[in-house]
Amino acid sequence: MNDKTETEPAARQKARDGQRGGAAADPKSASAGAQPGQKQQESWVETIKTIVYALLIALVIRTFLFQPFNIPSGSMKDTLLVGDYLFVEKYAYGYSRYSFPWGLGPLGALWHGRIFSTPPKRGDVVVFKLPSDPSIDYIKRVIGLPGDRIQMINDRLYIDGKIVPETRASDFIETVDGYTYHVPRYLETLPGGKKHYILDRTPDGPADNTDVFVVPPGPYFMMGDNRDNSDDSRAGVGYVPAENLVGKAEFIFFSTNGKAHFWQFWDWPWTIRWHRLFTVID
Repeated sequence: MNDKTETEPAARQKARDGQRGGAAADPKSASAGAQPGQKQQESWVETIKTIVYALLIALVIRTFLFQPFNIPSGSMKDTLLVGDYLFVEKYAYGYSRYSFPWGLGPLGALWHGRIFSTPPKRGDVVVFKLPSDPSIDYIKRVIGLPGDRIQMINDRLYIDGKIVPETRASDFIETVDGYTYHVPRYLETLPGGKKHYILDRTPDGPADNTDVFVVPPGPYFMMGDNRDNSDDSRAGVGYVPAENLVGKAEFIFFSTNGKAHFWQFWDWPWTIRWHRLFTVID
């Protein structure tokens, strides 16, 4: 009997202790089980926020500061070569609807002209939207300003009736399909003192003798440095309205010999033109 009276209270006490312990453990266990899922959800939210912020920052930089472009053709040789990647300064001439992706400015096609406008200088290398098809980007050199009279006579450039000085320079040497070519190169000095190299690949070529082009108020006259291999204001491009200007080409940040794309890093050691990296565009 003594054993019975001693063991029953002990059993009841253990049961009560077990109930209290179980009641206290349940919420704790539930809380611990919810934490990993909650933390994972918060992690996804933070990741998405980081991506959105990064995209917004990239969009602001691309729209208002600098935009990368690559060179797909040889119309600006030897200033720019196929395979060059360059940064264009978007704020150099102010902003138009073409400063925004796909030409979608605040008012879209209803927005004409530029804000915070600064006119380009003669000799600037400029990226612009092709007037006949604004979905296409072109890059050329500003040769004619509004009111100028531009003409080519026997391979030579005339501005307002005066021949533009040029001096013979060393040949531009290029290899095409295994053959090496020496292309005559000249240092041209534009009015105002801007100097740059041009190529005269074909003497008396189709674009080496033209009528007089009188640049209207507003647009600009563009030409490629590779004078005999450039579709520019002498032909299909025509005059380029100020609102079509995208920005001023500033410097080359990457360059390959055309046998590898920017993302094909495994080919870089054999294809990068190391001497052209971070070259300022004149």
